[in-house]
Amino acid sequence: MVAGFSPLQDRLKPVPTFPSGYDPRVVVLIRIVTAIFLARFRSRRGFLEPSVLAMRCWPNDLDLNIHMNSGRYVSMMDIGRVELFARFRIFRKAMRRGWRPLGGGSMIRYRKSLLAFQRFTVSTRLLCWDVKWFYFEQKIERRGQLYAPAYVRMLFRGPEGNIPPSQVLALGGVAVPPSPPIPPAIERWLEAESA
Repeated sequence: MVAGFSPLQDRLKPVPTFPSGYDPRVVVLIRIVTAIFLARFRSRRGFLEPSVLAMRCWPNDLDLNIHMNSGRYVSMMDIGRVELFARFRIFRKAMRRGWRPLGGGSMIRYRKSLLAFQRFTVSTRLLCWDVKWFYFEQKIERRGQLYAPAYVRMLFRGPEGNIPPSQVLALGGVAVPPSPPIPPAIERWLEAESA
């Protein structure tokens, strides 16, 4: 061990914040809570209908290159998926049962940079599902231009383990359609992961 250094002590140090007590990580949580709340006032979405969420790139989303941090793109997509499930009228019912959404992987491409204060949209569409995973197509766009396309998989996990997607969708109170076929792009992604 290096003199004067303890991994445990390093983990116990308080998280640095701004003098006002502001913690940049809290902003994403506030955005999620806001999206869930506002989804109550937006029209219900069918399971295969997309949802588009308008957002803005704030200074705390930036990295050293003064554009949106690549991890923030993924966080904005997390918000888009939660908002979509809220618009399915499923999210609150799932939370009451102790079911929590968990990301299981993403394949994202960064095509353009978002700068401070620029508005953008997160488009989220449920493509299909299998016995374990939901598969989504998500796009971050600005003024009709594609900034970051992604495929994402997600599941819900409860105290009893993973919840099958058909059981999650049944919370919507409408007939659950059969899943569309898995698109070739997602099949190739899954094949690459299993190699």
